[in-house]
Amino acid sequence: MFAQLSEPTVLFACLGVFFLLLAMLSGTVFILFRKLGRQEKKLSVFFSGKEAKDLETLLLEEKEIIASVDGDVQELFDISNQLHQLGNRSLHKCAVLRFNPFKETSGNQSFAVALLDGKGSGVVFSSLHTREGTRVFAKPVKQGAADGFPFTEEEKAVIREAEQTAQEKKV
Repeated sequence: MFAQLSEPTVLFACLGVFFLLLAMLSGTVFILFRKLGRQEKKLSVFFSGKEAKDLETLLLEEKEIIASVDGDVQELFDISNQLHQLGNRSLHKCAVLRFNPFKETSGNQSFAVALLDGKGSGVVFSSLHTREGTRVFAKPVKQGAADGFPFTEEEKAVIREAEQTAQEKKV
C-alpha cells in the first residue's frame, strides 16, 4: 500500500513540518508585536503630556464629575418642579368683558374681569355703572365655580372666556 519510508526521510519530513509551523508561528508573533507596538504608540500619545495620568485616575476623576453633574441635574429638576407649582398658583387666565346692564343708559360702562390661576381659582371683579355712581364687587372663584356668592351671567361669561383663552394658548 504505502511505500516504505526510511528513517532519515521521516525525520526530515517531520523537521520540515516543524520548521514550517515554527515559521508560521513566528510570523503570527511578529504581526501581533507590530499591532501591539502601534497600540502602545496610540496610548502613549493619549496619555502623554505634562500631567500624564493613568487610566484609573482618569476614570475616577470622570466619575466625580458625573456625580457633580448628576447633583446639578437633580437641583435643576427640583427648581423646575417648584416653577411648575408656582405657575399653577399664579394668575395667568385673564379676561375682560364690558357690558351695559341697563337699557336706559348708553355705552358699555360696566365690566367684569376674571383673574384665574392654573386650576381655575381666583377672583372676578365686577363694576356696575349707574347714573348715581359706580359700584365695584369682588367675588372669589374656586375651580371655575362660585365660592360663597352667586355669579351674574356676565361674570360666568368672563370666567368661560378666561378658561377658553387659556386652552387656546395651550394649543
